[in-house]
Amino acid sequence: MAINLDRPDLFVAVIGAGAMGRGIAQVCAQAGLQTVLYDARDGAIAEALTAVGKGLDGQVAKGRLSAEDKAGVMQRLRPMTSLADAASAGLVIEAIVEDLGVKRDLFRALEKHLAADAVIATNTSSLSVTEIAAGCERPQRVGGLHFFNPPPAMKLVEVIGGLRSDPTMVDALVAFARRIGKQPIVATDTPGFVVNHAGRAYGPEALRIVAQGIASPREVDTLMKEAAGFRMGPFELLDLIGADITHAVMESIFARYYDEPMYQPSAQLSVRVAGGLLGRKTGQGFYDYTEAPKASAPTIAVAPQTKPASVWIADEDGGNDLALLLNAAGIPATVGGSPDAHAVNIVTPLGEDCTGAALRLKLDPARTVAVDMFGRFKGRHTAMKNPLTAPDALGAAVAALAATGTPVTAINDSTGFVVQRLLAMIVNVGSRIAELRVAAPADIDTAVELGLNYPRGPLALGDMLGPARVLAVLDGMQAATHDPKYRATAWLRRRAALGVSLRTPD
Repeated sequence: MAINLDRPDLFVAVIGAGAMGRGIAQVCAQAGLQTVLYDARDGAIAEALTAVGKGLDGQVAKGRLSAEDKAGVMQRLRPMTSLADAASAGLVIEAIVEDLGVKRDLFRALEKHLAADAVIATNTSSLSVTEIAAGCERPQRVGGLHFFNPPPAMKLVEVIGGLRSDPTMVDALVAFARRIGKQPIVATDTPGFVVNHAGRAYGPEALRIVAQGIASPREVDTLMKEAAGFRMGPFELLDLIGADITHAVMESIFARYYDEPMYQPSAQLSVRVAGGLLGRKTGQGFYDYTEAPKASAPTIAVAPQTKPASVWIADEDGGNDLALLLNAAGIPATVGGSPDAHAVNIVTPLGEDCTGAALRLKLDPARTVAVDMFGRFKGRHTAMKNPLTAPDALGAAVAALAATGTPVTAINDSTGFVVQRLLAMIVNVGSRIAELRVAAPADIDTAVELGLNYPRGPLALGDMLGPARVLAVLDGMQAATHDPKYRATAWLRRRAALGVSLRTPD
């Protein structure tokens, strides 16, 4: 089968005129390709063309597109009245409902009209390309082109070949993605591909943290934005995407990986979906969008305190760095040795809770507070108490940290704090994607940065934090909880032991 998607007269048909389909059609037309759009629902095409026109008007108003260019795009983007109108298309892109049976029926219907060398690409985000193609007479012509919402704005496209796809299919689709101005990455035909697979860490672990009473959704979001540098907190992201969509993806990937603990869905989110608290589209999710935003506040009420007379810091990861910060702020802090009976004791554990660190170091739990130094974060400190931490000790520790000029969030005891847990799980899931050969290490990072808008891809993030330190967090969490969810991948463990980058191939 000769595949040629480079020819100047390439004609593209897009099936499905919802938000994804019309966005994909707009992208193709803006790239100079003759494009037709089809939808079985009456009125859907007219609605789609109106929406595309309004979107282009916005680009014209901002000076990103001329009125003449807009007219050219709308001229190249035409309605299709039946599937037979796709007969001369060299590429058909399907963007309909995520239902295997419905997609198979569509592909079989399309094959009756298409030329033998025409390519059919599915925009599926979670179904198997191989399974969709299995219903076709020519499965070798079927591949995956997974765009992200909204397609005109999102640069990433995941390119997927099925097990029976023509060997040249993936290369042809990669070249096509570049032709329409997108950044393609190649993924194997596995559940969730790269981006939806990688997303199994951020939201699910944040939901677990809140369910365990460690911090509120607002505080988790604040920590991940101000301490870890993420553009959106996990609960803001859940509300933006919609709890129903997110929960469906969680359940799908968990089931398709045969109940892998790392991808366990959230019972908390299931209840919210049942209750209709879906996020922005319903006006209420983890946040109430009918009210003005509230200022962030510590989850745990901390009584105002004066700066402590002295602070003792355990001689462990980040201890010396924290002492330098406190001393520069005028707080007397010593590292190691024997703590003063009246001093506030600060521990800086990796993957351990405040209780465990206090008992391991034989400290008075009532005078002990843990501080997260995992990433040496500059934007916000986390102070973590244990069940016996005295209020005055917690207040003094918060006052000392605040004296450095950095805001402080106080949380309940947790193996791995909040930020450690989330970042370590992001790195671990990214390492598992590499381990399963879903995509090349560099492509994993590119996909996550472009598709999820994380400040770094998971493997680059692990390199920044230090693979051995990430491994210490995961091992500490698993040892404390006995939960297989936190077991480190062999990919991470080997590279941490060798002291090399997580992007190092086998």
